[in-house]
Parts: sequence; C-alpha cells; structure tokens
Amino acid sequence: MTESSESKRYDCSRGCVVEKAESGETSCTYRQGCCKLEVYDWLAGVNQEQYRDYFEVRFKNTRKGIYRNASGQSIKTGDMVIVEAANGHDLGIVTLEGPIVGRQMKCKRVNPATFEFKKIYRKAKLFDIEKWQDAIAREHETMIRSRQIAAELGLDMKIGDVEFQGDGTKAIFYYIADGRVDFRQLIKVFAEEFRIRIEMKQIGARQEAGLIGGLGVCGRELCCSNYISSFQSITTSAARCQDLSLNPQKLAGQCGKLKCCLNYETAAYMDAQSRIPKVHNPLEFEDGLAYLMKTDILREIMYFSYDPQSLANLYPLYAEDVWDIIRMNRNGEKPASLKEDTAPVAPEFVSAVGDDAINRFDESRKKKKKKKKNRSNHGKRQTSKVQGE
Repeated sequence: MTESSESKRYDCSRGCVVEKAESGETSCTYRQGCCKLEVYDWLAGVNQEQYRDYFEVRFKNTRKGIYRNASGQSIKTGDMVIVEAANGHDLGIVTLEGPIVGRQMKCKRVNPATFEFKKIYRKAKLFDIEKWQDAIAREHETMIRSRQIAAELGLDMKIGDVEFQGDGTKAIFYYIADGRVDFRQLIKVFAEEFRIRIEMKQIGARQEAGLIGGLGVCGRELCCSNYISSFQSITTSAARCQDLSLNPQKLAGQCGKLKCCLNYETAAYMDAQSRIPKVHNPLEFEDGLAYLMKTDILREIMYFSYDPQSLANLYPLYAEDVWDIIRMNRNGEKPASLKEDTAPVAPEFVSAVGDDAINRFDESRKKKKKKKKNRSNHGKRQTSKVQGE
C-alpha cells in the first residue's frame, strides 16, 4: 500500500477500488481485470437494440447474474446499481453491456423471451454505498464467528466464505461438507447471533478454490477463478489417455481434486490414438521379431526393438507404416528387415534431478564469464601485436 492506503482500498473479491475522500464521502470505482470470472467485452461498440436493457451485474467473487434495466436511467459498464433480490435489495457493479450479454445468455442457455430477469431498480447513491461498505466490513468477523459456532455444535462442515447482501439484511454462508448436514439448529443460532436472514449454500472443493483464488503450478491464475463456471467430471482415464504418470501429487490441484486442465488435451490425444494401431503381438520381419517399446502419441510414431529387454536400439515407424506391416503379417507376408529403412535411435531420457537446485544456473554463468575473459585477453594480445609491429 502507498501513502493513501488508509483512504484507498482494493477489493479484488468484488473488482473495485474503494476511496474515502477528505470530506468523508465514500466512492467505489470498477477496476477491470481485478475480479474473478472476468469476461472481455470484444463486442464493445456494436449496437444491438434487443440487448439494450440487459446488463451483467457482479457481486462478490464468482457470483454474478444478468439483470434487466427497469429504472429508465442510462446505465453503463462500471456503474454501481441497486438490483432486485429475494428479500430486500442488493448492490452490484455493472460489468457487461450490449451484445456480449446476449452471448452470455446463449452460454447459460437463457431465453430472453421466456426467462424472468430480476430488475435493476436504480443507480446506487452515496448512502447505499456507505451501507454496503458497512456490511462488507462485517463479513470477515462473521465468518470467523460462524466457524466457531459450527465447531461448538459438532457439525462436520467447513464454512468457506460469507457474503452480505447490499442492504445488510441477509448473508450467504458458503460451506463445504462431504455428506448431508442438518443445520436447522445452526441457522437458529446464526439468526440470534448476527440478527440477519441466513442462507446456507453448499459448494464443492473446486468452487471453494475459485472463491479463494491463487496461482497454479503453471504460474497462471487458477482456471476455476479465471473463466471456468461449469465444472465437468474428471477421471484418471484422462491422465492414462495422455500417458501421464498417475502420481496423485502431480495430478491434483489446489482443491485436492484432479486438475481441470487434464480435460483440455484429452480430445486431441484420443483423436491421435484412433489413428494408432494397437499392437498386441510383435511385428514379424525376415530377420526376427520387432517388439513395441514406446509410442509418441502426438507425433504418431511407434518405436520397435528386436530385443524386448533392451532400449538401446529403437527403430521408429510411423503409424501408417505399422498398419501396412500388420496387414502383411496377417496375409502371411514378412518385410525384409526393419534395419534397412530406418536407423536406430537412442532413447531420450530427461532427468529431473537437480531441477530444483538453487545453483543449477551457476555453471552456465561461470562458463560465460570465462568466455568473456578469453575474448578480452585475445583482443589485448592482438592490439599489443599491432603496436609492436
């Protein structure tokens, strides 16, 4: 934080900057790119009258929805608006407008002709924003206290996050539980403790990771907090299809479940495997039997060896050629030799030992320094020779 840390606060859970002026007034500004599940408006500037009154409104973390403007006011991206809620009203930030909202409707399979959209009442005023900020200030303390109450009641559940409604009359408690939880007594205690309406919403481990956010092993923001809104089932068959090591520590993400990115390339691997023959028996050649040792799925190259116990001499064959050889063997024919057309290839082994060492780049730097010194010494010798002549 800078010197204005007391007057300026970045709320990344809602994607805005909250500033407090010297006069005491509180203002909130939408900060694009500082929120989860952000959608880039690549249709900005395109006018379509049918989506003129529809806007995407964002709340805390991954909660957002499409609302219809019933206020008659001119609303644009970045405005703070008061919207309809089940009880009372809520306050959110307009993040999308125009034709891109129609694209979001198609992705969510929402028909604007039949779906009943909640309304945008009006733009938020100063006292609305101040009331909203007072409710936000209670969220962390409420979450800590709610966890203590759940532990005192002996409930097998974990409360991951708490979100207050804009008017401060209701709170959503996001919780994780392996089984069914009877929280009727819990709701009574919450209502007496916090004096608000209570809504319990169960989420999974992947949804919790999306709410919390973070960086993956790839160095990028977690996909569940960046753009994934609907989670597909992921099994170890996706890892087997890509010939990955079935190591739980490498296949699991921050949520403890299998990584969502395992499904990204599964279709490409399955398509490549459909063109690769399944070799159950060794290929027959005039000079002996060739055994399949390994397969490069994406390059569609299969490596064979005459010795099934050794990887010293591997002969690469394209999948199309293997199909032809299999057909010849079925017809009782044998190709002359695998050694005539292809040269043996040494296996490529990649060692991961030392990849995490701190001094793994020191040797290359020392070599570069020696080369620079040798060049400088060689230049000095040449200049001394010229001067001597």
